[in-house]
Amino acid sequence: MTTPAERPALSAEMSALLERHLPLVRAVVASVTAHYPRHTDREELVQAGTLGLVEAAHRFDPDRGVPFEVWASRRVRGAVVDAVRARDFAPRTLRSRARAVDTVRADLEVELGRVPTSAETAERAGLSLAELVGLEGRLHRSLVLSLDAPLEEVDGEQFTLGTGIVDRGAPEPLALLERREQHGYVRDALSCLPPRLRAVVVGYFLDGQSSVELADRLGITESRISQLRSEALTLLRQGIAAQYGEQPDATSTRRVTAFAGELARASTYRARMTALPARGAPVLRAQRTPVLPAQRTPQALAGIA
Repeated sequence: MTTPAERPALSAEMSALLERHLPLVRAVVASVTAHYPRHTDREELVQAGTLGLVEAAHRFDPDRGVPFEVWASRRVRGAVVDAVRARDFAPRTLRSRARAVDTVRADLEVELGRVPTSAETAERAGLSLAELVGLEGRLHRSLVLSLDAPLEEVDGEQFTLGTGIVDRGAPEPLALLERREQHGYVRDALSCLPPRLRAVVVGYFLDGQSSVELADRLGITESRISQLRSEALTLLRQGIAAQYGEQPDATSTRRVTAFAGELARASTYRARMTALPARGAPVLRAQRTPVLPAQRTPQALAGIA
């Protein structure tokens, strides 16, 4: 096929001839692609067929006695088939063997009155079962699907293949990464707390102990437990906020500033991303009580971030 630069300019007569036969292109494309998957871009094939029609007009010789429509149909069909093959990831030999197997399967279905098994199809096709499975696997891997291909319409909403693949209820990847980083900062922040503050936070939020139980264990008053818990939460909130560029409050003490600096050095970004499961798993694990109350899960504790 000649290139557009090599073709002579179209005369008025040839332009009129092409215009009259443009519907022929879509008719040929429809007949050729009738068994093709719905995601096949018909418009691209129409463009290829149109170029084939132009090529047919340049090469047409009325002295041969062949009607232009017959001559053009063959040229357009050839151009469309060439375009399809150029976009096909499967070699022609694979397509040929697959068609032969399909023919065998159809013949067996007529003979048996049911869908033949893979073993029966392989035996009739002269293949081993492993060869048939391998052939079908190669054919399946060569299939290209479009996520934008329309599937069905429900209540006026058009569903595509991508609609079924994407889980709209799942969190966005970026939000998931941010949450994992927050969980990592919570873990690091707890490890950076002074021992008594850490004992209060872990005991209250993770072990499910009451203020009375913590007071008895640590040998201090219940009101002191409340003060330590508030002090620890202030350190945790402001220390984690500082990691995201927020300036400490004007009333923040040097202790908060020092805590934020220690937290910044506690781990790297990679460590925070890889040390925790992707989703749903506890961020921290209590040493004594493996089952946590629902209202005091590690995820609830992570809310301070």
